[in-house]
Amino acid sequence: MIEARGLTKRYGDKVAVDDLSFTVRPGSVTGFLGPNGAGKSTTMRLLLGLDRPSSGAALVGGRRYRDHRAPLREVGALLEARAVHPGRSARAHLLALARTEGIPARRVDEVLDLVGLTAVARKRVGGFSLGMGQRLGMATALLGDPRTLLLDEPVNGLDPDGVLWIRTLLKGLAAEGRAVLVSSHLMSEMAMTADHLVVVGRGRLLADTSVSELVARTQDSAVTVRSPQAARLAVLLGGVGATARPGEGGALEVHGAPAARIGELAARHGVVLHELAERRSSLEEAYMALTRDSREYRTDAPGPAADSPATAPAGAAR
Repeated sequence: MIEARGLTKRYGDKVAVDDLSFTVRPGSVTGFLGPNGAGKSTTMRLLLGLDRPSSGAALVGGRRYRDHRAPLREVGALLEARAVHPGRSARAHLLALARTEGIPARRVDEVLDLVGLTAVARKRVGGFSLGMGQRLGMATALLGDPRTLLLDEPVNGLDPDGVLWIRTLLKGLAAEGRAVLVSSHLMSEMAMTADHLVVVGRGRLLADTSVSELVARTQDSAVTVRSPQAARLAVLLGGVGATARPGEGGALEVHGAPAARIGELAARHGVVLHELAERRSSLEEAYMALTRDSREYRTDAPGPAADSPATAPAGAAR
């Protein structure tokens, strides 16, 4: 289990993480979302003991990371997949890590096979593509067969087959009872992978909820209706308190009445319908609505916000 308790991190007068509390429980994939500058990477570094919190506690398995005698067996992490000596082979890199905690060499070969790198295990990492580097990062995270995983953008650089492989792998690891925290900017992928979401903005918690609950919170109730009698239907809808506006291709966009009620109204008055489709918000739309005021860059702004990377203190993570 992963716990952040009142976690705060300051870099000078910049607050990267601000009184953040959440729990990642075993048996589920928890998506860790937020705009650039939200504090996601800083939070992960705090959880892994790479930075000291200004206040609060960052715990994995009920302890600080540095207090675990065999951290690789407790926590698997992927923060910087390419943080490997380019002159080493993939197998040599993993073997060196394995020896620090008495992990047998056969486990190195197991994880290389698991991530699909057996054929290039003895090649120098410096020649690896971005996707191959990500696979090696996953092998490193899985080396100690840990109960907890913290993964920062694990699908970055992967082709569609690789993305599907990561998704299946993470779901399988969670099904085995592991706690999985994964950050990503790919909302469509999070919608298919995550069971739970922790959303942060400007270092603060914005949401700690399931995917379905977050989407439902910002549900757009618009219904698209196509009918050869659209004008008459619009009048009927106005009579029941709904609003019908012209949409694309002659369709009506209806607010204030669910699809079932619109269909019943049309049937009752003999109005022919060619299409009746209730529009459902995506996770991306829900996320964008939630984080609207927490982004460093806005398409409606003339330039970067005051705390953008150009002006943020060194060391403040995204």
